Amino acid sequence: MHTEKINFEALNKKIITCQKCPRLVEYISNISTKKVRRFRDMDYWGKPLPGFGDQKARLLIVGLAPAAHGGNRTGRMFTGDSSGQWLFRALYETGFANKPDSFEKDDGLKLSSVYISAVVRCAPPQNKPLKEEIRNCSEYLLEEIRLLNRVEIILTLGRIAFDTIVRAFYKNNKLIFEHGGFNEIDNMPTLVTSYHPSKQNTQTGRLTWEMWINTFKKIQELLE
Repeated sequence: MHTEKINFEALNKKIITCQKCPRLVEYISNISTKKVRRFRDMDYWGKPLPGFGDQKARLLIVGLAPAAHGGNRTGRMFTGDSSGQWLFRALYETGFANKPDSFEKDDGLKLSSVYISAVVRCAPPQNKPLKEEIRNCSEYLLEEIRLLNRVEIILTLGRIAFDTIVRAFYKNNKLIFEHGGFNEIDNMPTLVTSYHPSKQNTQTGRLTWEMWINTFKKIQELLE
């Protein structure tokens, strides 16, 4: 337990101080300085984001990247943005979280048996990281997977998260991205695929609440 904590702390410090991608470093710095009107009185985090959650997690959730005025502002993945509202509500309704929403880093949210991470740790312009930026960040995700040695299910949110995990961890070109896909692989965590709960998907009906929550209910059943 003590060793795990030291390893996670060292990894998170490495992530927070990362300067590998000049484009992203400049972007999150500018966003954090200029801000937007509704958050103009708030201090922005403005640094790369580590993952967070239960270090004994059986479920790992991998998103794309922090939102410019969500995680990049609050300092925690999925905290303070619309995607997070969908995610935390689903986690709460299936017993993985103690509250259905999260707007600030220190708001008392606790995750049980789930850890949340992302492919890229800095908010990218237009939510579109470059391939080089994905490669630069992939070592952090792989290290988290190594430390999270009790994970039984990996849930990827969106195509980029799916492609990155498959390429870096599963190394299996036969896996197909689709919403609600459950892929059982010998001696590996079950890979679950989902559309990302971004506004582009939830407001257009591509991802409905029923589709979303049903995926979490199936995960809950598998882990019972």
